[in-house]
Amino acid sequence: MFDFEPRDGHEFIFDLPERNPAIITHDAPVSRCPVTGGAAADLIDPRLYSDGDAWRIWQRMRAEQTLGWHQVDTDRGFWSVVKYADSDLVLRDAATFTSERGTLLDILGTDDPAGGQQLAVTDPPRHTPRQARLKRALASKAIGRQRSMITPIVRELLEPLGDGGVFDFGAAMLGLPMSVTGTMMDLPEQDWDWLTRLTTICIAADDPDFQGPDGKEATLTEAHRELFGYFQDLTRHRREHLGDDLLSTLISTTFEDRQMSAAEVVSNCYSLLLGANVTTPHAPTFVMAEFAETDVLTDWAAHPEVHTTAYEEALRWASPVNHVLRYATEDTVVRDTEIGAGEAVVVWLGAANRDEEVFDDPHTFDIRRKPNKHLAFGIGPHYCVGHSVARVTVSILFEELLAGYQDFRLAGTPERLVSNFASGYKYVPITARRRK
Repeated sequence: MFDFEPRDGHEFIFDLPERNPAIITHDAPVSRCPVTGGAAADLIDPRLYSDGDAWRIWQRMRAEQTLGWHQVDTDRGFWSVVKYADSDLVLRDAATFTSERGTLLDILGTDDPAGGQQLAVTDPPRHTPRQARLKRALASKAIGRQRSMITPIVRELLEPLGDGGVFDFGAAMLGLPMSVTGTMMDLPEQDWDWLTRLTTICIAADDPDFQGPDGKEATLTEAHRELFGYFQDLTRHRREHLGDDLLSTLISTTFEDRQMSAAEVVSNCYSLLLGANVTTPHAPTFVMAEFAETDVLTDWAAHPEVHTTAYEEALRWASPVNHVLRYATEDTVVRDTEIGAGEAVVVWLGAANRDEEVFDDPHTFDIRRKPNKHLAFGIGPHYCVGHSVARVTVSILFEELLAGYQDFRLAGTPERLVSNFASGYKYVPITARRRK
């Protein structure tokens, strides 16, 4: 650890991204595009995913056996991919469907300034050598050696659950990824809560619990400035104090006969934190919010042999990353639908993970589901680089939760995050008893 003041007086080394507001009123689709039942729904509206029933809409869209066009405004629209096979095709074919213009609906129609710098928005072949060393650092074997680090973090996080009072499981899980990633990146512990809030703002700026008084865009801009400034200062310091942490790995990574620039390191730090904050918390929160008072957790605790299939099913069920955006680089066809060069294509991972052609009884939570080739971490060259970290952390979380506690009860109404990108719960009040 070290002592420095990173939050004020930054001189930025690159331009911050300008974010377009998500427009929630839609014009009629243009005549060349098929109109589907799903296209009539407001797929951009974050309230659909907090208060609505997106799964039912996606189910209708899958039944139509085509891609639906969603017109956002006079200048912007996108194709929706809801079938597993089509999602697999689009995400594997980075040559035809590029990520470099941006991967989030929030910046639809505006090229991402991090394109070509951040791993998430860099395509092969440049993506491959940049990812390789970080991928090795985050591999399951490396993370497996750190179970002794992750386990006490999880135990400390869950400790208040045994006191007999109401425990906000949702808030605890939102803090979990920063505890793990913060330790692995050697970030000062006193900054973890602050960083958790900033990264949650970046994935759920529409949520009133995270949006500031000046509105979404001002909240996002300030969060980005704080995060980028923080990692800019931290990167400058860490270059002089390299260790075996993930930030040092990024700083010392060599590709194309050079090391990453400061802007590239900062951008990828931002991406790592956001990735962790989206994937890790929400499989546990979905299970607790939706199955706490059923026999699911009792069954799981009584049969530890199903642990791996059970937490993989939790990942499928939650599908924490709601969507990923791509742009067609050339005219192409997907499921008999003509897609023009330059047109946006959105893969709805939650829809693909409940495709009836791939998953038996997909709307049932089955802790013994096998096989379970879900797309919760994506697929193809941009398969989540931190999937091993997320899996080990979620596995330990459920191990400690079920071995240490029982008799889970909801103590209030769970609340979903208001976001069209992150699928999860922010508030899950529960009670439980400590096992003797």
